[in-house]
Amino acid sequence: MKLRFVWVGKTKQPAIKDLVENYLERIGRFAGVEVSELKDRTDKGSDPRTIIEREGSDIIERVRAGSFLVALDERGRQIDSQKLAEVIERHQISGEGRQMTFVIGGHNGLSEAVRQRADMVLALSQMTLTHEIARVVLLEQVYRAFTIIHDLPYQK
Repeated sequence: MKLRFVWVGKTKQPAIKDLVENYLERIGRFAGVEVSELKDRTDKGSDPRTIIEREGSDIIERVRAGSFLVALDERGRQIDSQKLAEVIERHQISGEGRQMTFVIGGHNGLSEAVRQRADMVLALSQMTLTHEIARVVLLEQVYRAFTIIHDLPYQK
């Protein structure tokens, strides 16, 4: 199984960057991992909708055909860690060999085109999270899902 994480903007804060790298390494014990950090489209004078659409085009260009796309969006549905583990495990054992891609949009949000392309739209929380913190929360939950799948003590 291959997991791909696509997000807008670089992870700048050193402490958060360390956490991101730590969880990517942990996840890498269970699946192939790839990260694509896309250019933050903070074009001067541009309308936020235009920025969202440009970022959405950038995201869709990076999503491989046939990839199972999970879009993180505040309007998505919330699930618990056990359910995320079930989604990942079902995808892992389906035998399709498709890649699973998780997407976090820019600070203006996620384009409707990305939401429409998504196989699943999830919200991490009803609370507002910075995009850098959202990356850590997502990665921690994906790692937790693998520990649940493999019945490892982390989740207990």
